[in-house]
Amino acid sequence: MSAELSPTAESSNPDSTAQIADTLSVSKRVFEWVASWGVPDWLEGPLSVTILLVGVILFSLLLLVIVRPLLLKWVSAMIHKTPVEWDDYLLWNGVPRWASHFISGLIIMILLPEFFEDTPQLGEWLVRLAKLYMVLSGFFIVDSLLNTGKAIYQKTELSRKVAATSFLQVLKLIAFLVAVILGISVIVSKSPLALLGGLGVLASVLMLVFKDPILGFVSGIQLAANRMVSPGDWIQVPKHGADGDVVEVGLTTVKVQNFDKTMTTIPTQALVNDSFKNWRSMADTGVRRIKRCIYIDIRSIRLATDWMIKNFKEVQLVHEYVSSRLKEMEEWNKENGADPRNDANGRRMTNIGTYRAYIEEYLKYNPLISKDHTLLVRQLAPTDKGLPIEIYCFTTITEWKRYEEIQADIFDHLLAVTKEFELEVFQTPSRLDTETVVNMYGGRLDQASVRD
Repeated sequence: MSAELSPTAESSNPDSTAQIADTLSVSKRVFEWVASWGVPDWLEGPLSVTILLVGVILFSLLLLVIVRPLLLKWVSAMIHKTPVEWDDYLLWNGVPRWASHFISGLIIMILLPEFFEDTPQLGEWLVRLAKLYMVLSGFFIVDSLLNTGKAIYQKTELSRKVAATSFLQVLKLIAFLVAVILGISVIVSKSPLALLGGLGVLASVLMLVFKDPILGFVSGIQLAANRMVSPGDWIQVPKHGADGDVVEVGLTTVKVQNFDKTMTTIPTQALVNDSFKNWRSMADTGVRRIKRCIYIDIRSIRLATDWMIKNFKEVQLVHEYVSSRLKEMEEWNKENGADPRNDANGRRMTNIGTYRAYIEEYLKYNPLISKDHTLLVRQLAPTDKGLPIEIYCFTTITEWKRYEEIQADIFDHLLAVTKEFELEVFQTPSRLDTETVVNMYGGRLDQASVRD
């Protein structure tokens, strides 16, 4: 075998290897090409560098403006053909777009040494710029991936109970800090670990200066971890004038859309340190409470007469109650020797007691009132507004409009039937009441004054 074709002979000749490297070097070729023009020596270097820079710019534009869009178009077409949905979220959040930027920067960084072998300082700075471009693209890739994860998570049932926005913002903040450290390390040509070692003193200063944002940051994590508030919850925070649905649970703030369509932004620290009302459990249990009083004029409360008892028995909902109650009272009065000549002796039925029994039966027969939760009709202590009869129950409808309609229907009926029990509803005297009294007694007063 001839020496020219022998591998050992070729490897043993370092000059031939150097010649091949020089032949493959773009920088060498450009310098030789410019030298062949016969330009002056002082112009040869700058002109060669200019040509190399223009070549790098043109190559970068070729990658970013022509090759990258064509590649993205192909990737988009492939994604739309797949049956799964998660890759569509990747496309919508720009993961392929930023990945193409990263790959373009990587290709440019690899090829730059070939262009600037004879000008290493310039080549080094251009490589740093390419690395910074890659760091920036890498950060946006991570950001897009996190947004994709959020979009996929929000499609699940768990997202209605556990808000992931705070944790997502924490991860984004960590990614941003990592990108900043990597960017600084590229610029100063130092290891990222060396930079972290020097951040100890700076961290203590930052903690002092940014104390409130850091506390809000910690409160946001605590708020999300303990599931105190989730998007869609109805919360009331009187201190901050918030009464509406939670739109977004952020790391430092919570956005609430009030029922008047205004927006209130509340610091997360305020929700952790102060009390607030969350109506989420109402929606979870599927019932909503009714707690309201009917004020009865005490002057209309009386013992039931025979005529009233006869009328009570005609009311279907309390017919059985009246009959059993009368029997029970008659037996008690007989056993205890109550004198029937005076109603104050023994036990007697009252119109207010029968009315309370009617309300309870009416609620029990209402299909929109929950039978599995507390149902109570009670008498509270008398006030200057009369005797309060409190209705305490739960509707099986939690939607606001329907709830108000159900509550209104119940009290419309209960207020209207008070006359059937010889009761009067108390209300503060109005101008019309005063005029009625004056008209009734005004003439008599005038006649009395004339006689006097």
